[in-house]
Amino acid sequence: MTAALEFRNVDAGYGAFRALFDLSLSVDAGEAVALVGPNGTGKTTVARVASGLIAPTAGQILVDGHDVRGNPAFVFAKAGVAHAPEGRSVFATLTVEENLTLSIHRIRGRRGVRAGLDEAYDLFPRLADRNTQIAGTLSGGEQRMLAMARVLVDRPKILIADELSLGLAPTMIDRTYESLARLREAGTALLIIEQHVSHALDLCDRVAVMEHGTISWAGPTDEAGDRLHAFLYAGADERGDDV
Repeated sequence: MTAALEFRNVDAGYGAFRALFDLSLSVDAGEAVALVGPNGTGKTTVARVASGLIAPTAGQILVDGHDVRGNPAFVFAKAGVAHAPEGRSVFATLTVEENLTLSIHRIRGRRGVRAGLDEAYDLFPRLADRNTQIAGTLSGGEQRMLAMARVLVDRPKILIADELSLGLAPTMIDRTYESLARLREAGTALLIIEQHVSHALDLCDRVAVMEHGTISWAGPTDEAGDRLHAFLYAGADERGDDV
């Protein structure tokens, strides 16, 4: 079976700084993989490489078996890769509905806008209450909701989600993960980078642990057990990391 997304022996970095070392990782269609580890180990770099924002210096990036390494980000997007980055990716001077409409129209065309808006508002009812509000005047959590809604209504083949729950209230985190579960059931491959590890583990089939820019352990979620707990919590206490 061909993986939806696969890293093969990837090196990558920023200028002279090398962040990823011989990293190999795969996600199948309809599978959810949690990428976990302390801050500074390269998790966000993996997300940027997977969406074409950073070109690897060695190795291959395969989307549905095709090597897309070195292509610009729009080629990754056309192949069905969506990236929900950490932070608030919204057009601050447009309204909530204008932000959503731009994203939905690009994917579904004019006739699909209404249905897409309904999906977004069903996912995040607070956005419906603020649909005419300028996005830059929303609270931080509301801007994060809007950024996520723009990605989730995309129905991507592959979703790389970097700290999706950042800035959200617990009830909104639950709704977001419910939406991710629906995407997975529809066949979307999910690579989840998340500080709320318990939410990610409840959703994901497999776990990949990063350390020093590479995968130090990977396996089924139900086999992670004490190894994952010790690494993320006991190890983090010793290092002072925020997990």
